[in-house]
Order: sequence, then structure tokens, then C-alpha cells
Amino acid sequence: MPNDNQTSRRKFLQQIGSLGIIAASGPLTSLAAKEKAEERIIRYSKKITANDTIRLAVIGFGIQGHYDLATALKVPGVELTAVCDLYTGRLQNAKELYGDQIFTTKNYHEILNRNDVDAIILATSDHWHARITKEALKKGKAVYCEKPMVHDISEGFGVVEAYKASKKIMQVGSQRVSSIVFAKAKELYQAGEIGKLNMVNAVNDRQSAIGAWEYTMPNDVSTGTVDWERYIEGMNKMPFDPKKFFWWRNYRAFGTGVAGDLFVHLLSGTHFITGSNGPNKIFASGQLSYWKDGRDVPDVMTGILQYPETPEHSPFQLTLQVNFISGTGGSDSTMLVGEQGVIDLKGSGLKVHHSILSKAPGFGGYDAVFTYPKAMQAALEQEYNQKYSAEDKKRPSKADIEFNAPPGYSDHLDHFTNFFDAVRTGKPVIEDAAFGLRAAAPSLACNESYFQKKIILWDPVNMKLLKA
Repeated sequence: MPNDNQTSRRKFLQQIGSLGIIAASGPLTSLAAKEKAEERIIRYSKKITANDTIRLAVIGFGIQGHYDLATALKVPGVELTAVCDLYTGRLQNAKELYGDQIFTTKNYHEILNRNDVDAIILATSDHWHARITKEALKKGKAVYCEKPMVHDISEGFGVVEAYKASKKIMQVGSQRVSSIVFAKAKELYQAGEIGKLNMVNAVNDRQSAIGAWEYTMPNDVSTGTVDWERYIEGMNKMPFDPKKFFWWRNYRAFGTGVAGDLFVHLLSGTHFITGSNGPNKIFASGQLSYWKDGRDVPDVMTGILQYPETPEHSPFQLTLQVNFISGTGGSDSTMLVGEQGVIDLKGSGLKVHHSILSKAPGFGGYDAVFTYPKAMQAALEQEYNQKYSAEDKKRPSKADIEFNAPPGYSDHLDHFTNFFDAVRTGKPVIEDAAFGLRAAAPSLACNESYFQKKIILWDPVNMKLLKA
């Protein structure tokens, strides 16, 4: 019997089969073509042999670890070998979900030392990302590291160097860079559909306790079920605190706040579309408005990032916003604003609306001309009409564009498909260690700006902080 993934893939292929297949990595050939003719084919319709099997382990089996694993196993030829987590209940849950044959441990070294592990998903708290990534690459494992790639900017270059030295595949987990919707936005941008870019507005707002990281805790929390000492290994000693383990995103010692969790997604998508290496000036402001539960990071934050002119893009400003108590009910959007229109990405689709200036600058209305003597008004109007034709006075019009992903489409699945495809073939991934650092560092610099109350200067090419 075919599984759900095979069935959905077959239906998808049938939907676009009569229109021809467009390669997943190829361009969308016509900006205004019908949606179905622009859909990419999901990879791996080909048969996977035993030699193609990738044996996978998960280090960090919390919320994102669960989601990542479930998605990864939808890719044909991927098998789960082992799971590591510091809470006993999650190891039990792994066996309940995937069978007693799964190896489980609280010691990630036991995972990295196994010969039957080809790749790992690293979904721990942020403060373990750099350390485990470097060790895994050194052990010859392919690494899928959840964002942000590092907990501190200073860790970034070491991860990039370890990645280069290992010659293994590494991908950071900001899945929108593999999205067909963002690929479409990239094509539209590069085709000049909105003219020169000057601003990007990116928002990820929420309004719920769970969205603000107040997760439900298990009822058996103790030092007997949680390996607290391993969790804080290498840090100053501190007493056991269940919140700092299960709500780790709320604490700077373990997480990176809204900037590391959500700004990094918005930055990754923007960099993918524009081809940018990143900003050179970063400033952020925020506050703790509502979720006063002991956290030491803000729940409302705004970042303003300045991007210099490069061969890939004109100079532009990026505004980042996260509001965890938003009366809107929450939203996730990225809007690229150019001189001739906007690309507005929301949910599983995008819209392009054009607004193009006329050749003539305009005359009358809310204009200074009516404040001049009447004879001068008449002379100026006559001069204007002689200089500009009726056609010059018209605003050029251009049809709006709308693009939506097909029903059931998952950029998360595409991101893992890209990762495993690279593991099998050795081809580069979109979001390697350098890309990951160029997204993480400006995000984390927003934290530095907020806490230090100053502008942070960043070299996006050489990936290093600069002195003011």
C-alpha cells in the first residue's frame, strides 16, 4: 500500500502532468503564466535503492525535534536510528512513536560515535548548537541544525570553519529558503517586477501563551527525569529550574529570544529573495509588555537594519517586528517594497501590486501653484501642458500577479528533501553554514543592540562585528 506521502506526490504529479514538468531547481518561465504551470515538482518520484538509505538520528527531541523528524521521515529512503534527549519522558515517547528498536540516550556523544548514523537533526536549546554541530561534523556526520545556527555571534566563524574542513553537508533549519513561494518571489524580484528595492517590512506576531513559549510541562519533572547537570555542562553552576529547561527560549543563557527564534526566519527569507549577504548597521528596541513570567528577554521587539548597495541589490532598509501580545491575533508576512510596486508574501502565497509613477510630475491639487499670483498660475500651467503630453501624465498600469503553493504543499518537507538530496549527491545546499551565520548574526546583533542600547556594525561579507 502506498503511504500518504507517495499518494499526495502522485496526485500532485497528475495535476501538473498535462502542463509539463518544471524542474524543481529551474526557473519559473513566465511571470504571468497560470499557477499550475509554475508549480515545481516534488523531488524523489524516482525509486530509492538500499544504497541510497540515509540513517538518521535526532539530538534534542522537543517540539521542533518532533516536527523535524516526522517531516524528515516523509522523504523516501530515510530511516530513524537513534534519539537523544535529556528528559526521560521524551525518550520513552520516541520508542512509543517509532518502536523499541530505536536506540535512545541522554548522552549525545553516544549518537555521534555510532557507525549506523549518517546524518543528525540538531534541535536542542540554542546554547548547544555550535558545540554539537562542530563535533558532529568532525565525526563525519551530515548536520541539519535548527536555527539560529549559533547562540552567540562569536561562535559563528568556528562553525563555518568546521563545516569547510569536514567537507560534509550542513543545512540550517529556516525552511522558507526552500519554499516554492519564496522561489517565486526571488524570480519576480530578480526580473525587476517592483523596480529598485528600497524597503522590506517583515512581521511575525503572536497572541497566545504557547506562542509566547509557555509550554505545558510534564508532571514528573525532577533531577531524576531531567539530566540538568549535562544541560548546563560548561556553564556556571545553577540550581535546577524546570522553566529554564522546558521554557528555555525565555532565557538568554539558553536561548536567543524573539530575535533568534523569529527574526532569523525573516532575515533568511529576505536574504534568499534578494541574494544579500546582510546588513551593515543594526538597531533594535523592545520591551517586556505582558509575559512577565521570569523571562529575561522582551516579548515585543523591533529591529531596523540597513543594507548597503551591492551588485545583487540597491540599498534598502529592513524592519523586523515581533509582538507576542498582538491584538491582531497574530500574523506572518514579508513585504518587499520597490519603486514600482510591492511583493507581499503571506501564508502559502504571494501577491504583487504595481504602482508606477507617470513621466509627468503632476500639477495642481495639493501643490504650491495655487498660492502664486493668478497670471503666474496660468503661465505655469501652460508651460506644464506644453512640456508633457496627455500620455506622459498617465500612470503606467501593469497587471497584478498572484501565486499560491498547491494544496498540501510543505516547505518544511522541501527543505528536508533538499538536505537529503545533498547528502546523497554532495551538491551544495541553499542554507549552509555561511548562509546560516549571515542570518543568525544580524538577528543576534538585534539582541546586542537592545541590551546595550546602541547601533551594532556588521561586516556581512567577511562575517564579523566591527567597532563603532
